[in-house]
Amino acid sequence: MSSVKTTAARPSGTTTTRPPKLPSLTGLRFVAALLVFFFHSSLMDSPIPPNAPINPFADGGLANLFETAFSKAGYMGVSFFFVLSGFVLAWAAKPGEKVTAFWRRRMLKIFPNHLVVFAASMILFAGAAVSGIADWLPNLLLLHTFFPQPGINLSVNPPSWSLGSELLFYLLFPLLIIPIRKIAQKALWAWSGVMVVGMIAVQLISTYLVPATPKSAITPISDMQFWFGYLFPPGRVFEFALGILLARIVLVGNWPRRIGIGVSLVLSVLGYAAALVLPFQYGFVVATIIPVAALISSVAAADVAGRPTRLRGPVMQWLGEVSFGFYLVQGVTIFYLRSLLGENTYSVPVSIAVIALFFAVSLLGGWLLYRYVEMPAMRRWSRSKKPAAAAPATLRAIPTPATPAPATAPTPNPVPTAQSTPTATPPERTPESTLAGSS
Repeated sequence: MSSVKTTAARPSGTTTTRPPKLPSLTGLRFVAALLVFFFHSSLMDSPIPPNAPINPFADGGLANLFETAFSKAGYMGVSFFFVLSGFVLAWAAKPGEKVTAFWRRRMLKIFPNHLVVFAASMILFAGAAVSGIADWLPNLLLLHTFFPQPGINLSVNPPSWSLGSELLFYLLFPLLIIPIRKIAQKALWAWSGVMVVGMIAVQLISTYLVPATPKSAITPISDMQFWFGYLFPPGRVFEFALGILLARIVLVGNWPRRIGIGVSLVLSVLGYAAALVLPFQYGFVVATIIPVAALISSVAAADVAGRPTRLRGPVMQWLGEVSFGFYLVQGVTIFYLRSLLGENTYSVPVSIAVIALFFAVSLLGGWLLYRYVEMPAMRRWSRSKKPAAAAPATLRAIPTPATPAPATAPTPNPVPTAQSTPTATPPERTPESTLAGSS
C-alpha cells in the first residue's frame, strides 16, 4: 500500500526539521464546531434546568427531523477535537522545552476564556441556581467532570465540561509523548488499534457495570452512564493518545495515500449513520472514531503534500481561529438566550431566523473572546520573561524522518499550524492551540 511521504525539505547536512504547517486543520476545526452548534440548537432538552426544549420548530415532524439529523453531531465534533488536540500537540512539540513552559501556555489557552464565560454565566443564569460552593468551585477549576453528579459535571456553563478533559490531556502530554515517541514505526498502527479497543471497553463498562438508574434528564441512559461513558476525563484519554499516534504515522510517511479526504468523508457519513442506529452509548465515540481519525490524518497529509483544499482560505482560517470561543459561549448564546424566549415554538421561517440569531451571537461572542481575551492573554503571559535555562523535565519532540525530500516537493503556505493565531504570528504566540470541544 502506498503512503504519503511527509518529510519536509531541510538544509543539507541536517537530519531533523520543523514539521510542515497544517492550515487546513485550522479551517476544519470550524466545521467540527459547527456540528456542535447544530447539535445544541436541535436539543429537545436543554442542559440548563428546567431542561426545556432548545429546538425552535413548532411543527413536530420538522422538530424531530432536526433533532435526529444532528443528534450525534455534537458527539462527533467533540471526538474530533480530542483527537485533534493530541495530533497537533505532538506535531508541534518543541524539543527540549520545559514542561512548566508547556503547561503555562496550555493553561493560558483555556482558562482566560473559561473564566470570562464562567462569570457571564454566573451573572446571567447559573448564579441563581447555586446553593453552595460545591455547585460552582469544581467548574471554576475545571475539575467538575470528575464528579458523577449532573448538578456538578454540567454546572454553570455546560459546554465547559470538555475543558476538564483538555486540562487532563495537557497535564498528561509530557508523560505520554515520551513512550509514544519510542514506539517502532511498524507498531504504530497496532497501538492505534489498542486505543480504539480502549474506547470500546469504556462503553462496555458503562453499559454493563455502571448503574442504569436513575435515568438522565437529557439522555436515554442513566446519569452515571452518561458521566462515565462521555464526561469522565480519563475515559477520553484514548482519543487524545490516538491523536498523538496519528501524528507520528503521518510524520513518518505511513498514512495510506489511498485514504484521502474524499474517502475519509465517505467514512464519516457511514460512521455517522452507524451512530444513529447503534445503542446510544456507542454513538459517543466508537461509531465515528475511525472516520474522525481518517479525516484528521488525510487533511494533514494533504497539507504536507501541498495539495490545495477549500479549508486553507482566509475565511476558513478566521473561522477556525475563533472556533474555540464560538463553542465556549454557546451556554450563554444558545441555552440562556433560548430560555429568554420561553418554551415558545415557531413557524419554519421564524425558527430559521432564531437559529441564525444563535449563530450570529455565538460567532460574535467567539470573536470577542478571541480578540479581547485569548490573544491578549497569550501575548502577555505565554512566554517566560526569565532567560532560558536547562531543566531536567523537558518535552520530547517527534522527529521528522531523515530521508531527504524530493526536489519537487511543494512547500506548505506559511499559515498557522492548526492553531488560534493569525497568519502573521507574533513571537509571543503559541503554535499548538486546539479547540477544546463541546456538546
